[in-house]
Amino acid sequence: MTVSRITFTPLSYVGWGALEHLLPEVGRFSPQKILVVTDPVLEQIGLVQRVTAPLMKQGYDVQVYTDVVPEPPLETGENLVSFTRHGNFDMVIGVGGGSAMDLAKLAAVLAMHEGKVADYLNLTGTKKVNTKGLPKILIPTTSGTGSEVTNISVLSLDTTKDVVTHDHLLADVAIVDPELTISVPPRVTAATGIDALTHAVEAYISVNASPTTDGLALQAIRLIARSLRKAVENGTDKQARIDMSNGSYLAGLAFFNAGVASVHALAYPLGGQFHIPHGESNAVLLPYVMGYIRKSCTKRMADILNALGGNSSYLSEEEASYRCVEELTRLVDDVGIPKTLGGFGIQETALESLTEDAVKQKRLLARSPLLLQEHDIRTIYQSAFSGIITEPK
Repeated sequence: MTVSRITFTPLSYVGWGALEHLLPEVGRFSPQKILVVTDPVLEQIGLVQRVTAPLMKQGYDVQVYTDVVPEPPLETGENLVSFTRHGNFDMVIGVGGGSAMDLAKLAAVLAMHEGKVADYLNLTGTKKVNTKGLPKILIPTTSGTGSEVTNISVLSLDTTKDVVTHDHLLADVAIVDPELTISVPPRVTAATGIDALTHAVEAYISVNASPTTDGLALQAIRLIARSLRKAVENGTDKQARIDMSNGSYLAGLAFFNAGVASVHALAYPLGGQFHIPHGESNAVLLPYVMGYIRKSCTKRMADILNALGGNSSYLSEEEASYRCVEELTRLVDDVGIPKTLGGFGIQETALESLTEDAVKQKRLLARSPLLLQEHDIRTIYQSAFSGIITEPK
């Protein structure tokens, strides 16, 4: 019998108005000086003030750090950790998308460690995380990354990405309030939404899937499939935003415990080499990767088809798996994300360097039901460039 390791964030508040629980939760840790990590856009539109104003009114010393960029490079992480070490902070709050929350986790933990962030990277680091660090609260303002419930911080390197990962990076408290996502523009809603969908799909087909993660992943797919198009079309649709927040949260729990695989492995180099947003990198590759590995997980893809709103009852598993790929392709297209690598301005000459970097993502590739070799990865990139889904020969 297989034993699954299941880990959840200690405490989460999920639902419209969940932000009202911030002050009581901050109070439990009795901090004096709080670092809020966010991105400059959220400060400009006044959204971060919904977090900071009540804290300052309560008498906390709050400092806002906005040197946050999408797909943050290693240098950004190094600067923030150094800033946190010298700031005598008692707590870190991350507010924003995955980049802000990943950096907040990194700052809270590695500020209490020696050395550089680079020393703790998964692929090349030599040091180990051994101290929990500062208390941290994570508050997503998008529905997609699931960073509020994972133990991973992703950083961009010269041409690819790497992670710092340890259970000490888990939030002490996650606050998921759909109301904070109302201002997210359509393209970001689409990209982060497909990111969440990819988390759920990959968790469901992962070799590390379990009955627990299966339930989380399928419900996440149901919620996202029925609400993403609505949220992109009308960002003020309250029920769509609620569904997307819940779907993203469940997908985060699913992939944190089951893992993501080949889509993410091939997406990392797109972000590293071409700075394509992570959600869009996943989105453009999702149909091509799933089409390529289809035969290794036809039963599970039939289940995914049903969760997407299709009906596999009158289809064979083989037919249902084809239909699943079609539905995923249609959803990506419907929310306006380019369908090919060329749509992002990527030239065919780049496919070899993308392949070289994707092969290095062994941690991710190992979870795929079809273990992809270098020639498989090259073929998938070629498919994503040409726009024609292919399968192994």
